[in-house]
Formats: sequence, structure tokens, C-alpha cells
Amino acid sequence: MTARDELRAAKALQGVEFPATKDELIEYASVRGADAKTLQALRTMPERRFENKDQVVEAVPQEPEGDAPGGTDR
Repeated sequence: MTARDELRAAKALQGVEFPATKDELIEYASVRGADAKTLQALRTMPERRFENKDQVVEAVPQEPEGDAPGGTDR
């Protein structure tokens, strides 16, 4: 997930009540009109219960950003 994707996910999950499961988060983002890329990023998360938005962002695999080989550093 790129920095831009992290912002999209955070926006899509604004107002969600935690803790929440992966499926609950995807459903919430979908109802709020999240785009396909954001929903796909959320679907890559492991099946578990998340305590806060930071855990969600950390659970989404990192993808290369721009032309940088190997992805982004955390």
C-alpha cells in the first residue's frame, strides 16, 4: 500500500467503530463508497480483529511507490 493508498484507507474507514473484523471494515468502506483500489487493499489484510486504524494500515502489504524498486520503507 502506498502512502496515497494509506490515506484512502484512512478516509474510507473514518468513523468506523473499533474493534472490528476484516469483513466489517471492508463492508464499512464499501458502504462509504471506497474505490476499487482501496477495497482491494483492505481485502489483502489477514483475517483478524483490528483494534484501531493504525493496525489496519500496518496489516496491508506494502507495494512499490512510483518508480522506487522494492517498495516503500516503513
